Amino acid sequence: MQYGYFDDAAKEYVITRPDTPGSWSNYLGSTEYGAIITNNAGGYGFYKSAARGRFLRLRFNSVPLDQPGRYFYLRDKSGGEYWSSSWQPVGKPLDQYQSTCRHGTAYTTIESRYAGIATEATYFVPLGQVFEYWRLKVTNQSDRPRELSVFSFCEFSNQWDTYQDSVNLQYSLFIVRGELTDDNLLRVAIQDNLTTASEGIFLHDIARHTWMGLAGSVIDGFDTSRESFLGPYRGYHNPLAVEQGRCTNSCAYGDNACGSLQTDLTLQPGESREILILLGIGDARMIGKQVFAEFGSLERATTELQKLKEHWHEKLGGLIVETPDEEFNHTVNVWGLYNSLITFAWSRAASLVYNGERDGLGFRDSVQDILGVVAAIPEEARQRLELMLTGQLANGGAIPVIKPFEHRPGHESPPAEEEYRSDDCLWFLNAVPAYVNETGDFGFYNKVLPYADRGEATVFAHLRRALEFNLERTGEHGLPCGLSADWNDCLRLGYYGEGLFVAFQLRLGLNVYGEVAEQLGKSGEANWALAQREKLDAAIQACAWDGDWFIWAIGEDGTVYGTKGYQEGQVYLNTQVWSVISGAATDKQAERSMEAVHEKLATPYGLMLAAPPFVKAPIEVMRAVVYNPGIKENAGIFQHTQGWGVMAECMLGNGERAYEYYRAAMPAAYNTRAEIRQSEPYVQAQTTYSTYSPRAGNTRTSWLTGAAAWSYFSATHYILGIRPEADGLRIDPCIPSAWSGFSAARRFRGRLIRIVVHNPQGICQGVVKMSVDGKDLPGNLIPVDLPGEEHNVEVWLGE
Repeated sequence: MQYGYFDDAAKEYVITRPDTPGSWSNYLGSTEYGAIITNNAGGYGFYKSAARGRFLRLRFNSVPLDQPGRYFYLRDKSGGEYWSSSWQPVGKPLDQYQSTCRHGTAYTTIESRYAGIATEATYFVPLGQVFEYWRLKVTNQSDRPRELSVFSFCEFSNQWDTYQDSVNLQYSLFIVRGELTDDNLLRVAIQDNLTTASEGIFLHDIARHTWMGLAGSVIDGFDTSRESFLGPYRGYHNPLAVEQGRCTNSCAYGDNACGSLQTDLTLQPGESREILILLGIGDARMIGKQVFAEFGSLERATTELQKLKEHWHEKLGGLIVETPDEEFNHTVNVWGLYNSLITFAWSRAASLVYNGERDGLGFRDSVQDILGVVAAIPEEARQRLELMLTGQLANGGAIPVIKPFEHRPGHESPPAEEEYRSDDCLWFLNAVPAYVNETGDFGFYNKVLPYADRGEATVFAHLRRALEFNLERTGEHGLPCGLSADWNDCLRLGYYGEGLFVAFQLRLGLNVYGEVAEQLGKSGEANWALAQREKLDAAIQACAWDGDWFIWAIGEDGTVYGTKGYQEGQVYLNTQVWSVISGAATDKQAERSMEAVHEKLATPYGLMLAAPPFVKAPIEVMRAVVYNPGIKENAGIFQHTQGWGVMAECMLGNGERAYEYYRAAMPAAYNTRAEIRQSEPYVQAQTTYSTYSPRAGNTRTSWLTGAAAWSYFSATHYILGIRPEADGLRIDPCIPSAWSGFSAARRFRGRLIRIVVHNPQGICQGVVKMSVDGKDLPGNLIPVDLPGEEHNVEVWLGE
């Protein structure tokens, strides 16, 4: 079943049916002022933190999932009928109500037609501002004059701390008040008797303010009391004020606050009117008044929306491809990168699922997220790298969560030894070289940054400490200890249990460190890395190969997990694919382990993390047993790992299988069968139910996931094979043999490189010829020192 389509020219996903299987959402604003909005105008808003700065309320896991939201109600005065400009919350019959939602880059437009009235509501946050626009256009498409009342509505939180607002009601129900100011702005205040603090914004004992204003028409009524607007025993679908055709001019004083401004319109046949709602942070009497005076016009809103689009579209313009697969094109050209950018911004802190329990930047996730955005926003990527490097401790480990608004490098307390995770800082060996190879900023390796707790070191030395952290914590068999957990938080081996996934990560890190050391002229460091790698290789080969695949761990008690004799979780995806990615596997082992992945883990919807499911495994070792079989870490399809499977197959030259795996997990591939996936077909999600589940293919926890970065990275760097390196741009595609080729335009270190790949023999991999600006060059590396700002490259695949 299809609910919408991709409009790449506008960089939008267009939802043509509002009754989507779930709430399909979009993000507005920035990390300063953020918002989530769905195809039915549901969602919430937050200032700096979704956990401690949530000023618009959302009740998580409610029915429907996304209510309340940002609503416009319309009422026909002649008969009293009312509806909403989005299908929900009123929910008119769909045989009478038409709706289209266009989710764009940090804006959303919802169009509707009902009872001869057409509406178009556009929501966005202007660049660099802490307020949002709701722009509504109302058109009379009937053949008679119409008198309408329009009501805005949002529900404010009583306390911006989500726990206090949701649970501590004996306190939070008595601290809010609202009014209409002399300047005709709604003013909502929390703890109004206290002072407003610019520092320590997440303290409880300060005042907080929001405001709402109307431009383009007069205010004919208002409400700041939710109870007055909705009425007793009612909901968002049938508010009493709308039903009766007038707001009550209520001033909230305790209980719950809302923002509703009413305006009455008279429209002749064919006539349109536009109104503008501004909603923002700050006291209406000062900040609201100033902002409204500058931004409160339709003309200014038009300008700000255009600036917003140009800003985001520029970010998305660094790589544009044309392949035979239109769904792949949608993913690479717009939504794969946009998803990565949003995930980079918010980590795992704010969505319709993440409810503030991760208030900050999860260390391992946020370092990996950089891989998806470094080409699009290199300066921001560097800033994030510096922040995360200052979250590394002097012993090489990491603080699990970095809170940018409270982080104090050099003064943080390290976690208890048993709380360290084994993989955290190894991800720097992926992310730091990715930044340097993209930008050519080799001086970054020599930048001195503090550790989180004490001392400081160059970035290059930070990388060595990351490696030493694991080398200093090895088990009986010479493999890195699993510590509290590796990437898989469900895996509990005991502190001295040994994890093979981290062993492969460590091997890749030693490889990378050695290569960087050579680039920096530090041959002694390179020799050290290679010597450590040899020791690790010997340990891996001595105990980790089970004949057809690699094990996944050795417990503290000596139990070996992932052998042929281990019935649950017998084959573990991560160790198979990372044996290839790290180069640890021999040619025969690589071939056989990836064949085991295909035989035992591949499904039509992606690669399972492990199989068979855990049912009897002790929870002390494998916490995945708490999940239903076929979900998340318990033989589910963990989307984060899908890109790794694609990368491994590409490294082996298996373009057909890599493409098969990529499409199985690619959201756009489900656009015409959205009832299977259920989540948005334009962005990644955390987990998909596998064939061990009775609901195979269902996908959950969309938007904020490591799958965004790794999916985009594997598509661009491995399937398309466009890989930045220290000395230039490598072109090494691994594509399905049915592709006759593809074209791409890639910005790289200040140059625009246009690439055309020819595949006359119908093979998957192997560059036999490359020309740059009409001149043949040996190999497949476009040198970084070519003169000129634009270059045309042709590549031929062959045997």
